[in-house]
Amino acid sequence: MGILLAITALLAWGLGDFLIQRSTRKFGDWIALFYITVFGAVILFPFAYHDIKASFTLHAPLLWLAALVILAAALFDFEAMRVGKISVIEPVMALEIPAVTILAALAIHEQLNFSQLLLVIGIMLGIFLASTKSAERFKNISTEKGVWLAICGAVCMGTSNFLFGIGSRATNPIVVNWFTDTFLALVCFGYLATHSRLKDIAADWKGNKRLIVNVSFFDKLAWVAFSYSMLYIPIAVATGISEGYVAFAGVLGLTINREKLKRHQWIGFAVTVISVILLALVTDR
Repeated sequence: MGILLAITALLAWGLGDFLIQRSTRKFGDWIALFYITVFGAVILFPFAYHDIKASFTLHAPLLWLAALVILAAALFDFEAMRVGKISVIEPVMALEIPAVTILAALAIHEQLNFSQLLLVIGIMLGIFLASTKSAERFKNISTEKGVWLAICGAVCMGTSNFLFGIGSRATNPIVVNWFTDTFLALVCFGYLATHSRLKDIAADWKGNKRLIVNVSFFDKLAWVAFSYSMLYIPIAVATGISEGYVAFAGVLGLTINREKLKRHQWIGFAVTVISVILLALVTDR
């Protein structure tokens, strides 16, 4: 079950990230994040209602920390995708995997065996190859727009993945997602209100309903599936499998934009897929 949920997160995040880039370029970071989090807060509330009080009473610090870290991660990630090239930004996001692996090992002593560790490294290598259009671009990577934002976003997102994992185990996945979405939606609303941009919410909604609903649905499906997957399998394994979305999103960005994939990108995509499948098989034993 954990493997199936992690793969669901992989597919949903791949589509979600591709749509997030379109959303941030249309609406800006704060409005795009507002739409996504309001969707999650409203949709998940009926399922979280009965557990909210008990969960918050027992685990308030954990929920607040998860909310604050995911806010930072989302803003770094959204801004990186808005200003940068998806074929440069997505490989950097693979840094989520070592970040969450190190945190899980240090904080809760969750260790990967040799086979799992080797396959996680394979996923990282495959992601890098599949998402990298040209090695020339990485000779001066520090000058590429959005790269340092993506690095900060990857570290924050790896930390949030870990917090969602232990938060889902301490409370339940729906409560963690609902609380963080509600917090982010309120922060976004406050920011937009103080910058006189509330009118833009309705205006953007009128002309882009389909994009907004699609990006919100796929992003929330990914987070819920990922959170549930960590109830069944190690946090680092769930992250490693679901992180295959980076290669998927990178390939989507290149193919839908009608750019030809190079040989190393096809190799990277194949390495990622094979590593994800083998990691699933090894972990399922």
